[in-house]
Order: sequence, then structure tokens, then C-alpha cells
Amino acid sequence: MVNATYVESSQDVLYYADDGTPYVYNLGDMAWILASMALVWLMVPGVGLFYSGLLRRKNALSMIFLSVAGVAVGSFQWFFWGYSLAFSDTGSKFIGDLRYFCLKGVLADPSAGSSRIPALLFCVYQCMFCLITGVLAIGGFAERSKIGPVMVFLFAWLTLVYCPIANWTWNPNGWSFIMGGLDFAGGTPVHISSGTASMAIAIYLGKRRGYGTERLAYKPHNTAFIILGTVFLWFGWFGFNGGSALSANLRAVQACIVTNLAASVGGITWMLLDWRLERKFSAVGFCSGAISGLVGITPAAGFVGAPAAVAIGFVTATACNFGTKLKFLIGVDETLDVFASHGIGGMVGNIMTGLFAQASVAGFDGITEIPGGWFDHNYVQLGYQIADLTAGFAYSLVMTTIICWIMHFIPGLRLRASEEAEIVGIDDAYLGEFAYDYVGTDPELRLHRVESKPVLTSGDVVADSPLSPGSHDGDSQGEKTPHGAVGNAAAGGGRVDV
Repeated sequence: MVNATYVESSQDVLYYADDGTPYVYNLGDMAWILASMALVWLMVPGVGLFYSGLLRRKNALSMIFLSVAGVAVGSFQWFFWGYSLAFSDTGSKFIGDLRYFCLKGVLADPSAGSSRIPALLFCVYQCMFCLITGVLAIGGFAERSKIGPVMVFLFAWLTLVYCPIANWTWNPNGWSFIMGGLDFAGGTPVHISSGTASMAIAIYLGKRRGYGTERLAYKPHNTAFIILGTVFLWFGWFGFNGGSALSANLRAVQACIVTNLAASVGGITWMLLDWRLERKFSAVGFCSGAISGLVGITPAAGFVGAPAAVAIGFVTATACNFGTKLKFLIGVDETLDVFASHGIGGMVGNIMTGLFAQASVAGFDGITEIPGGWFDHNYVQLGYQIADLTAGFAYSLVMTTIICWIMHFIPGLRLRASEEAEIVGIDDAYLGEFAYDYVGTDPELRLHRVESKPVLTSGDVVADSPLSPGSHDGDSQGEKTPHGAVGNAAAGGGRVDV
């Protein structure tokens, strides 16, 4: 039984540990973190809507579905062993142990992040960070992956990639925490890890059908989804950054101010950079810039003032805008530019945290003491930040690739969708449902229709198929007999968009 009561004067929670030590949990702090938890949860469907709007109509539902399914998978993983691997206080410098397996013992003791809130509240708040990171990472699967194996991948990825990075960044036992790395709300654990994972996934999966042709020169199918997703993300980010103060104090207020400012500057910057090309303002460009600014300010939010937020928003949006060209230079079909927005944005944010961090801003909570950043003459801080981001990038890239290839050789868990499924659309092939009641006919569709259902292969890529990871030559079985297999799209009754 939890030994808790209330302080007579303030009505705050008074908890007595097993050894009799009293702890006071502020009700205002607890209320703010509970509200922040809900705000961060709202970011998850925001990511789904944003991703969905950027895709083609025939794949629109799959990313929305994966975002909400990711909530379920990530929540179970966090309960099962995720929280323990990230935040157990008896773990190593690299990963925690199973002290809190299945949340055993996670009760009203003081949390790892703050003695003003209980571990139980800290646990559920950090769960939301786990969820949003996993959903960001699976953007790399867009338009060419099966659904079921992605959820298995997500459980494995959160266990082997997110939890170790979260441990070394935020756990007092972690090597980066001990070194002195500054990461207020997840530059490395959330954004660099997920952005890098998305790129690694895209490299493993190979290019989509029609890559390099006009078939993929399409515009986002639903700009309203993109704007709505951005609204959810921007709104939720106040809980993401402001809640990371783990208290309803001045530092939380400052974090909310710089979050909003960096997003605003980032949106305007990206929009103007796109305007120079077509002399038209772009809603998609503004949304992309706003999210880039939010990513950039994430590691810095509790350490910098408002002028630094303007610089971070501008520089991050500029870097991410030009970062979208990187995939063409290296020949990777990274559909949603997750690496450009989150990977590069997180790296820029980490570096600029090392430049602009201020001891005075960090001390707004009356507790935190840091030596400051480069402009406070603490020059080594920049080195700490670069070490942290480099480790996060390399670890996520290597481990994500390993997970993908291990699953590649497990029957039933191969991630790449069949060629037929890619043509008909992931929504129809693996969900049997659509985001809309109408999806236009694709003249490329060459599938049998039996009782209005396409006859698909098992979904696994044929070994010598050009769509198999690492191979891009030869003909797939579907292409060898295009006419004998089906006839024409009209006869097949296909409902797919171009």
C-alpha cells in the first residue's frame, strides 16, 4: 500500500518511502505533467495525418493506421520492459536492467527526472516520448511495406534503439548524462534516432516502383491533412518541450515561448526559401519549416533564450530545406524526408544547444546548474554535443539496419511489400480499407479480381526481384507475364490512383 497523505497547509501530496523519508509532490507540477502527457499523445495522430497527406491517395490510410497502432505497440513495450531499460536506476551507462520489468516497483517513489513528481507519473509521461519516436521512425516504410511486420519491427526497434539512447541521454547513470551532454527534450533520443532509422529503413527496402520517372513526381494528395497534422504537432509540442521541465515553473514557461518562436521562424524561413523557386507561397513548405523549427529547438528549449530561438528556427529550417536534396545525392528513396526534417534538424539543434546554452536560463527552475555553452565560454560543451549526436546517429543507423536484415530472413516477417501490393496500394492490399470512398483507376494495375478482392502473392519479395532489398536488376514474376496475369485494369476493376 502506498503510504501517502496530504500536507495540511498546501494540500500537496506527502509520501513516505519505505525507510521513512518524506517526499512532497506538488499538485500543480503533477497536473502540468499529466496535461503535457495528453498533449504529447496528441502528436502521434498528428504525425499520422502529416505523413498521410504527403503520400498518394492509395496509401493514405496506412500511415494513419500505423500511427495509432504504434501507440498500442509502444505502450505495451514500455510497460513490458521499455521503461526499465531506459530509466532503471541500477543499469549501466548504456542500457538499463530489468529492475522495473512490467512496471514492478514503479510506484510513488521520487522519479529519475525530478523529486517533485512520483515515478509513476514520470513513467507515463516518458511513455509518450517512446510512442512519438517510434511513429516518426516508421515513416521510412511509407508506400512499400507490409503492415504486420512493421509492428513487430517497432517493438524490436524501441527495445534495441530507443531505450539505450534514452538511457544514456536522460538516465543519471547514462554516459552522455555523466559527460555533460545537454538534451532538454529529445534531440538525440527522439529526432536523430528516428530520422536516421527512417533513412536506414529506406536503404534496406530499396526504391519504390517507378522511382526516377514521372510516376513519383506527384504532389501531396491532401494538403489539409498536412496542415491539420502540423497543428496537432505544434500544439502537442508545448507539452513535449514545456513538460520536459517536469514542473510548472518559469523554465517550463520559457520552454513554451522558445518552442513557439522557433516554429514560427522556421515556417517563414522554409516558405520563403520555396518562394524563391516558384514565386508562390507553399502551405506544405510552411508546415515543413515549422516542424523543422520545432525539431531544432527541442534539445535547446530549457537552455536558451528567445533571441537564440530565432537563430535556431532560421538555421534549422534552412538546413532541413537543403537537406531534402541529400536523398537524391546518395540515391535513397526516403519518401517522407524524415531524415531531412528530424535527423538533420536534431543534429543542428544539438550543435546550436552547445553554442547558445545559458546557465541563467537553465536555472529558471531554481535547481539546474550548467556551465553554459560556447558563447558562455564553455567551449567543451560543443564537443559534448557533437559526441552525443554522432553516437546517436551511428547507433541508430547500424542497429536499424541489423533489425531489418534479421527480419528479412525470418519467414513471415519480411518487410517489403509485394510488387502487386505496391501497385494496388498498401491500403487495399493489407488493410482492405481506404481513407476515402473513391480511389481513381490506375492503368498500370494488372491484378486478377475474384469477388472484388485482388489475388496477391504472399507479400514477400521474390528473391531475384528488382524490388528485393539490395537488388535492382532483373524482372519480377509479375512483370514477366503482365497480360497473361490479368488483362487490363478496367477488367480487373482496380481502384487505385496514379
